[in-house]
Amino acid sequence: MRDIGISRPEKVLFPGDGITKSELAGHYRSVASRAVPRLRGRALMMERHPDGIGGKPLMQKNVPGYFPDWVRTAELPKEGGTVRHAVCDNSDTLVYLAGQACITPHRWLSKADRPDDPDLLVFDLDPSGSADFDDVRWAASCVGGLLEAVELPTQLMTTGSRGIHVIAALDRKSDFDTVRAFARRISQVLVGRHPGRLTDEPRKADRGDRIYLDIQRNAYAQTAVAPYSVRARPGAPVATPIAWSELDDPQLRPDRWTVRNIAGRLREDDPWAKVSARGRSVRAADRRLSDRI
Repeated sequence: MRDIGISRPEKVLFPGDGITKSELAGHYRSVASRAVPRLRGRALMMERHPDGIGGKPLMQKNVPGYFPDWVRTAELPKEGGTVRHAVCDNSDTLVYLAGQACITPHRWLSKADRPDDPDLLVFDLDPSGSADFDDVRWAASCVGGLLEAVELPTQLMTTGSRGIHVIAALDRKSDFDTVRAFARRISQVLVGRHPGRLTDEPRKADRGDRIYLDIQRNAYAQTAVAPYSVRARPGAPVATPIAWSELDDPQLRPDRWTVRNIAGRLREDDPWAKVSARGRSVRAADRRLSDRI
């Protein structure tokens, strides 16, 4: 473990709460044992707020030249060139990024050694119109139930913002186009079953009060908020893994856990520990889906 120097540790990043850069770094040190295994080997997009959450954010992909050489990087293709991303393989890197006012690390859904072959599938569920978090919880049960039915074990995570992510581990034997096509089929089946409550309409104006089944993150170079990441919102809420049994907890909210109360959560068992980490085949799941519809 390195002694990571934090420049301007007293800098307040969350003005309404008095949360400083030093406190942010302390949060990431405290969650590292659970957060780093879900980040290891993945390119990151850094959401930096050097002037605090009231200032203009920097959504930064390229690693600055002044980053220390012990921070692992990965140079990955983009249209017309490459991008050198940070890769968080250890707790020191996580703390260092916090010292750079990276409030929220966003992770790729594939690993840097095979960037075209995702090992995660993500459904991002947020309320629209007058829909509320109870509707999001119901939608998560629909998505997770169908994925489980086609033998894709799922994990749940409150986003720290407004919704829930439903996540499935994949075997890296299908490319992003195949994975996104499968996710679209799942969405279409669920929207067909519940057209008044669910939608796959990308335009906000067309969603009404339905829950949008967002699959757009399942694409090359797209990212999703990483587990235990802090969100740049008042109160410093934390994207927090939950167990399926918690979905019906009346106290569950997308921003229930924060930098200042996550410690109690960390003293509990890891809610994802009992979910199989073995990646499953999207192609096999797609065949099972065809058998069910």
